[in-house]
Amino acid sequence: MTQEKGTLSEIAKLFFKLGCIAFGGPAAHIAMMEKEVIEKRKWMSQQHFLDLIGATNLIPGPNSTEMTMHCGHERGGVPGLFVAGFSFILPAVVITGILGFLYVEYGQLPEVEPFIFGIKPAVLAIIATAVVKLGKKALKGWELGVLGAIVLIASLLGVNEIIALLTAGVVGTLYFTTKSKFDVSPKSILPFLFLQAGSATVSKITALNVFWSFLKVGSILYGSGYVLFAYLDAELVMSGWLTRPELIDAIAVGQFTPGPVLSTATFIGYQLAGWQGAIAASVGIFLPSFLFVWILNPLIPKMRNSKTLGFFLDSVNVAAVAVMVAVLFVMGQDTLTDWRAIVIGLLGAFFTFGPKKLNAMWIVAGGALLGYLLKLV
Repeated sequence: MTQEKGTLSEIAKLFFKLGCIAFGGPAAHIAMMEKEVIEKRKWMSQQHFLDLIGATNLIPGPNSTEMTMHCGHERGGVPGLFVAGFSFILPAVVITGILGFLYVEYGQLPEVEPFIFGIKPAVLAIIATAVVKLGKKALKGWELGVLGAIVLIASLLGVNEIIALLTAGVVGTLYFTTKSKFDVSPKSILPFLFLQAGSATVSKITALNVFWSFLKVGSILYGSGYVLFAYLDAELVMSGWLTRPELIDAIAVGQFTPGPVLSTATFIGYQLAGWQGAIAASVGIFLPSFLFVWILNPLIPKMRNSKTLGFFLDSVNVAAVAVMVAVLFVMGQDTLTDWRAIVIGLLGAFFTFGPKKLNAMWIVAGGALLGYLLKLV
């Protein structure tokens, strides 16, 4: 746990920096946070950081963005929560807003593929180092190791990550409760509420309609960015607000900009209703995350202090690490497809695990530059 509170400017600077360099998806973002918040600054214990990851996986919204909010809360209370989240989101929202303007004005996106080609293998090493560190802390016994292996296999077979995490939590809780011969009280189990919402067709597109549409998506979104795109397809394409090629272009923007992939909402919002639409979509899709984390953060220490919920957290934590391993494996298969990517990946691993360790920012920047240069070969 945090021993002292920090200044809001300190929180803002760190998460703004991460927002500028956080490529590679939630697993990479969380890995960068672990290095900055735990290893370098020691704002909290690694166990508490793991508890935050486990709990965050069980609520709607972008996991890595919600983790920035948790970290900000630990360092600066409720104001720190909002400052950290806003600082992390801001770079991606600004970049995607500008790209949305250029796309609407000129009808195409800039050529950035060579840089992204180099970034992807570089972030594999960043994810791997977090998996190793968090895995050591999460594996508290052979039973949790078995549970993690089962979740890993299930994830690789395509089982939904939320189902895998919840199932692991319940199975682990039942097993360890039975093992310790501890009576389970119904009052000690934390209830989880899942919101359900349908897609409504709106004939006239206004900033207010854009806000409500993205607020709904942000309130019920579980899973990866690809799940977001499925929601947006149903919400926007099926209602006639957006064509599928336009949605695909928006997906591309979300993939090659830093920070949370949900900043895709800013790009789409500009397409639908200009700058007012961009702001409305951004606020709508991220607002639920701020509220969910605000409610959840004070409950996590209580969950850890409860014996039964402690078992639940331990089980979910090891499952979350297993999901990260699955993401790393799938990303590796998709990314390490030729000698250039393999070279960048090996160099990233050397500067992450080797004697000359570099900050994640330099690994990302070096991967982007090397990707561009090697594409010229």
